[in-house]
Amino acid sequence: MATITVPHPVPDVSEDCEQLRKAFEGWGTNEGLIISILAHRNAEQRKLIRRIYADLYGEDLLKSLEKELSSDFERAVLLWTLDPAERDAFLAYESTRMWTASNRVILEIASTRSPYELLLARQAYHARYKKSLEEDVAAHTTGDFRKLLVPLVSSYRYDGPEVNMALAKSEAKILRKVVSDKAYNDDELIRIISTRSKAQLNATFNQYNNEFGNAITKDLKSDPDDHYLSALRALVKCFTTPEKYFEKVLRLAINKLGTDENALTRVVTTRAEVDMQHIKEEYQRRNSVALDRAIRVDTSGDYEAMLLALLGHENA
Repeated sequence: MATITVPHPVPDVSEDCEQLRKAFEGWGTNEGLIISILAHRNAEQRKLIRRIYADLYGEDLLKSLEKELSSDFERAVLLWTLDPAERDAFLAYESTRMWTASNRVILEIASTRSPYELLLARQAYHARYKKSLEEDVAAHTTGDFRKLLVPLVSSYRYDGPEVNMALAKSEAKILRKVVSDKAYNDDELIRIISTRSKAQLNATFNQYNNEFGNAITKDLKSDPDDHYLSALRALVKCFTTPEKYFEKVLRLAINKLGTDENALTRVVTTRAEVDMQHIKEEYQRRNSVALDRAIRVDTSGDYEAMLLALLGHENA
């Protein structure tokens, strides 16, 4: 469930554009006005605002925002204003350029988007960077990560609800053997994770748990410091319980010494129109504090106001 709130009726798009232009004029930028418009429009409405703004003023709205805003607030507004496929392409490109073994951004995009959304992101990547996402992932990752991530971003998996239980049982046995042998980069494991539908994977992981008495994520904890195993565990969570995965990303971003604003911004801007309500509920359950409150404690100013607006906070 999404958390953004859109007014009814929605103001005319030309009026939105005029108000945004006014927010950039004068001695200081009216950040509150920007938030009141952009944080309360859905993806299609934001896309239309960008198109009409460019027609009226001869400049991409993103360029106007870049000139007027700064710091974490700027990043939050720009990421949010981007079309979701463009945003994923940008985040993926940025991630490949800052690749580390603990980087989860490519994994998130490959596993939590629908097959069609991933395809759109790949097309946006191609259009913007004049190369394929697969090419850059292959060029900037190494070893086991390259072997795992390239097929993940290349996949166009089936997205329906149908499940083959005989297949789930046989592939649960394959995964059990791979895990028992500690052959975590085995071709069969990569094949199953990168090609099966999410419904089929859920059935396979449930069968694994039922037949062998342990969740596969627990069996993948043989070495807690192994970044590749950590990535595999994260991948299973992304496919099965994405709200738990994103709750943990937020918890680590907020509760460690010094806020990880990039992670916080990424999760809020990419999930506010998808499943942020479920993530908020999971955060409350796991931490006994509302996510809105945690963000208010850890952030401030316009950045805080933007995040809270996307979370559906009644006063934002």
